[in-house]
Amino acid sequence: MKGSLLIIPIFTALLLGSLSIPSASAQFQSGGVDKEGSWYAGEGLKQGDFFSYSMCHVDYKECAPFEMDIWIKGDKQVGSETKWLAEVVVYDGSKVIVGELELGKIAPEPTGGSIELGVYRGAFKSSVVWLSAFATSDSSSGGKGPKEFKAASWGKIGNIGGEQVLPKAIETITVPAGTWETVQMYWKTGGTGSKVWIVDGFPFPIKAKTYTHVSEGIPPTEYEFTLLDYKENVQQSPFEGILSTADEFLDAGCEVDFEKSVSVKKPTKNFDYQIHIFYGPEDPVKGCEMQWLIKFISKYDDTEFLNQVQFDFLVVDNDLNPLRSLAQEEGKQFLYSPSGQYILDMIVKEKPGTANYVVWIYGLAPQGIVPSGASDYLQVPVLIYDSKDAGPPQSIPSWIKNNAGWWADGSIDDNSFVQGIQFLIKEGIMKIPPTSQGSGGASNQIPDWIKNNAGWWADGSIDDNSFVQGIQFLIKEGIMKIENP
Repeated sequence: MKGSLLIIPIFTALLLGSLSIPSASAQFQSGGVDKEGSWYAGEGLKQGDFFSYSMCHVDYKECAPFEMDIWIKGDKQVGSETKWLAEVVVYDGSKVIVGELELGKIAPEPTGGSIELGVYRGAFKSSVVWLSAFATSDSSSGGKGPKEFKAASWGKIGNIGGEQVLPKAIETITVPAGTWETVQMYWKTGGTGSKVWIVDGFPFPIKAKTYTHVSEGIPPTEYEFTLLDYKENVQQSPFEGILSTADEFLDAGCEVDFEKSVSVKKPTKNFDYQIHIFYGPEDPVKGCEMQWLIKFISKYDDTEFLNQVQFDFLVVDNDLNPLRSLAQEEGKQFLYSPSGQYILDMIVKEKPGTANYVVWIYGLAPQGIVPSGASDYLQVPVLIYDSKDAGPPQSIPSWIKNNAGWWADGSIDDNSFVQGIQFLIKEGIMKIPPTSQGSGGASNQIPDWIKNNAGWWADGSIDDNSFVQGIQFLIKEGIMKIENP
């Protein structure tokens, strides 16, 4: 019996040895570097510090780059909490945004500040200070506390499939702000390694290149940043005299609070793609801002967005010769949309009149790879206004329709109607597109079709633009004289 008892544990060991037991390393990656000390986000941050970062985040224009400059002005009391108050300037393409951020002292996450900085505040929180989710100045009050460089792991990423965030290596890294001895923080997302480089005693990482988590395919960049400049003991604001572009637009009489309300949904010229565009303002003005949301859609399914779209946004002449390329203005060969949705900000440089905007699709391919196959395009004509004539026909007050109706039914004569319209245009109550003024001819009689238009406009049968075309005709023919301002 004693001999037979030995068979059971031996057989059990053989059985267990033949089974596949999950490796502990699949659940826990071991890190740590041979360096004494610890780090936390915001370590050593002090009044007078100045930082300049080039950065991007996937949640803002699919990682379109911008520069963010931050100066730590001093303390600010917010309720019972003392925070850092930082002055900030963002340089985003042709836009400049000036504002303030409030940063916590346990974790330097932005929790308040200027509304105008909203999207940039979110990008900063989810990139430069992202490691505050694992390492903070204090382990009390909900903080994580500082983390040792020798630690095997600083914690696990919360998303599905996320792995350990761990100190991986000691590296000497050179960025525009200088050369630093760093600890590389590392984790895997979808099989691709993400890296953030931190410096002992320095408040924020100096460099990062990270990727989003995807179940298959090539993961796009989640965020990326580089420290461009760092200064200590800056006692005077480095941003004196810098104005937000929005303030300059306001001073120039531009509309700044607008929606992308105009919608255009059409197939491209050769029916290879379908594009849904939203733009605003409805009546763009030369020298002012304009925004576009471009959605690249499958020609077979309206609900399916195309991925990895390489394209350009052009201004062309009547023969499709390019006059302006937004990609070239950004120093790129192509614009790129990994998700099929792209937000484009631009300043209108085109002359008053009709501008031919074109979305030119080169094809679908990963970034950096030239697409194969033929290009296709969608042309979108847009009426551009001059600043002195800025104002949409749609802003015509409704009571003017009463006058038009009375004129159409003979209640007032031609001269009274023309004088009324002249007064409204001169006073800026009614605005029309730029129109060359004629000198008048043999007859100053108003054609019947214009009077018919006025009647139809008064009862809502035609839109404002059709009515304005009649007014433009009167100006061109010299029947209606408009004094120059």
